[in-house]
Amino acid sequence: MSEADEDAVFSDAEGEEEAHEQGAEEDEKVEVCHLTQETIGRGLSLLCRTGNGLGHAFVKMDLKNNGLNDIAAICSYTHLRFLDVSNNHLIDLSPLASLTQLLWLKVDNNAVECFKRQPFAELTYLQWLSLAMNRIADLHGLVGPALETLNLTSNSIQKVTGLQSDCFANLVTLELRGNQLDTTDGINLPNLRQLYLAQNVIKRLEGLEKLERLTTLHLRGNQLDTLDGLSANMKCLQYLNVRGNAILDDNALKSLALVSKTLQALVLSDNPLVETTDYRLNVLILLPQLKQLDKDPVSPEERTEASEKIKVLKEEELEP
Repeated sequence: MSEADEDAVFSDAEGEEEAHEQGAEEDEKVEVCHLTQETIGRGLSLLCRTGNGLGHAFVKMDLKNNGLNDIAAICSYTHLRFLDVSNNHLIDLSPLASLTQLLWLKVDNNAVECFKRQPFAELTYLQWLSLAMNRIADLHGLVGPALETLNLTSNSIQKVTGLQSDCFANLVTLELRGNQLDTTDGINLPNLRQLYLAQNVIKRLEGLEKLERLTTLHLRGNQLDTLDGLSANMKCLQYLNVRGNAILDDNALKSLALVSKTLQALVLSDNPLVETTDYRLNVLILLPQLKQLDKDPVSPEERTEASEKIKVLKEEELEP
């Protein structure tokens, strides 16, 4: 993923948060209501054959922006596979427990606070789940045996607990942007590929040795002053974004050597380090195989200069 793409994602996140704040201010103005058959009828679509092949049913329901605080009436729609209940006032999602065929669920911008008495243990086929912009502080009780993507952006999570491989064996992408995390510890998901942790208050990289298949690590807009904590176990890491942190000098980058064989793109812009002399050269000495640094591809001239500098340094080490 290029830095331009990451900028777009970052801007989208900021726009989502602004909308969330505006929505919170307008909560009292929205008429709160229970789910009715009329609302359900308007939201149903995508007629498909049922799982047993003996009939047909609508498998998609759109209930966003209805001011709902109760969705009990949804229980009988057991053939649903895709459900969007975003931008409502939901706290209790337990009526979803009967929707055991769900594959895709979006609950953004509601009032969910925790996963106690929530239905996710029953949703054994659920592959995509977004709970962005809720009030979640505690992940205990969240399970997802088939989940591949989990979005928890813009909640109130201070510590990651409960994300164990036995509960999320298939999770590939995890979004935790815009929370209150001060460490990367607690994410015990060796099959994870993409991890997005931008806009937290992360000061320490910890527990990353468990993320053996991670390809993308996004840490933009945190409080890191060193990259200590990167691990040689991260044998698949290709993209690392630490833009907008507090990395001051080359010493803070030494741990990059542990991932130098696989890392292809590194974003370090908006750190104090970038203002130092020979910044790009010093990075390429650590990461000679790097293809892109910040917005710009590594040029052949830069690669040659770095290679020559590496030879000089090795010769100096051999001198008595």
